[in-house]
Amino acid sequence: MIRIEGLTKRYGKFTAVHPLDLHVRQGELFGFLGPNGAGKTTTIRMLTGVLRPSGGRVLIGGHDVADASAEAKRLLGYIPDRPFLYEKLTGAEFLRFVAGLWGQEGTLVERRADELLELFELTAWKDTLVESYSHGMRQKLLISSALVHGPRLIVVDEPMVGLDPKAARMIKDLLRSFAEQGGTVFLSTHTLEVAETLCDRIAIIQNGAIRAMGTMDELRGQAEAGAAGLEEIFLKLTGGEDVSDLIASLRAVAEA
Repeated sequence: MIRIEGLTKRYGKFTAVHPLDLHVRQGELFGFLGPNGAGKTTTIRMLTGVLRPSGGRVLIGGHDVADASAEAKRLLGYIPDRPFLYEKLTGAEFLRFVAGLWGQEGTLVERRADELLELFELTAWKDTLVESYSHGMRQKLLISSALVHGPRLIVVDEPMVGLDPKAARMIKDLLRSFAEQGGTVFLSTHTLEVAETLCDRIAIIQNGAIRAMGTMDELRGQAEAGAAGLEEIFLKLTGGEDVSDLIASLRAVAEA
């Protein structure tokens, strides 16, 4: 579903993303992790067509994001970490507007929008202006808008931000169900336990380059981490072990 070949992004002399090669299969829930400034968001913006790469290419469902933008993006639903919504529209109007961007309208779209609003407990707010929504409600509406046109791929950047535990659990179940039904999920998150629980494979990026990639067992082998969990693997690969040791020392002092 996703094929990334030699993807690069440079800003002057600074290289934010080094030549990156990646293949994500249909039906896979793929995790994309890294510390702040590692190149995750830049990669996601190139993947979704928001940012033009300096080199290489991205194929979605066989369509080049740069050369066949409309065809590629029609397969894509994007959930960014910071929701931006048209506040002078109601929730229902916003979903109708987004579906219209993909040339979809009529009873099928209305039914799908109503189902999503009900799923996220926004039905009572469907005719209320978005400017009245809380942050969590906006995040739910944004997720709904990424699904309303029936995409085959969802790209998700920190989906749990601002959500209560019930809604966060719902999102996790939704993403897993989407993948089980043949959809593809590209997930970026700082919540490592979510990635470890949900993802079929995980890539860890640092300084614009992938340090390790594979299943949990494959990551353990690449990091020479024995039976370690994802947090330990992540810290070992990204140089965070010193911080982990410091926290452990502080805990020991506090408990003494």
